[in-house]
Amino acid sequence: MSTLDFDAFVLAAANDDLSAEPAAREHADAVEFRMDMATDPLDQLAAYDGELPLIVTNRATWEGGEADDESQRLDTLEAALDHEAVAAVDLECGALDGTVAAADTERVRSLRDVARKANIAVIASIHDFESTPSVDGLVDLLERASDEGDVGKLAVTATDRSDALAVLTATHRAVESGWTVATMAMGSAGQHTRAVAPVYGSAIGYAPVDPAGATAPGQYELATLRRLVDDLSADR
Repeated sequence: MSTLDFDAFVLAAANDDLSAEPAAREHADAVEFRMDMATDPLDQLAAYDGELPLIVTNRATWEGGEADDESQRLDTLEAALDHEAVAAVDLECGALDGTVAAADTERVRSLRDVARKANIAVIASIHDFESTPSVDGLVDLLERASDEGDVGKLAVTATDRSDALAVLTATHRAVESGWTVATMAMGSAGQHTRAVAPVYGSAIGYAPVDPAGATAPGQYELATLRRLVDDLSADR
């Protein structure tokens, strides 16, 4: 079984096609496999013999993804957890804590238990596709996500530099509190946070191998993000 250590920064190549994994090896530490966007995702997993460990995500439509059948998407995730290359699973925080009515909370919590028994890390994610809360609001969201997962992931939408600064400040506060978090501000105003947040302790970054394959607004291309993060970390 593959493992991922989120005590150090992990750069994930976000993709819906596992055949692209060889092109990611030079720069990525893992692949985020977007199963909700993939063609025949379980067949792809069965055929996968790549070197990089996998983060599996099957994002629900109510959290900005493309999986619109709750039962089916959770069946697919459960099957994915049996694959030895899977080192982490992304589960929506709103499903884990029961705040989203459309989610099958009991089933998602069961998947979390299955993952942890298999030594698969759980990323509890929250997305805001409209705005960036206040710093205190961001910290509260990160605490909520950290309570539900091994990594609390928060992606918000920045409209100006003050939003980006709020994300970086909240990241610093969360890490100082001892939480393992992954943070980013989506959109052009927040793009630089994808490179800068790791300086403040963000544990995961996401980038496509090919910019045309971006899975979220404002993602850098993989090689670019690797260079930026490494250059900024070297200056610390």
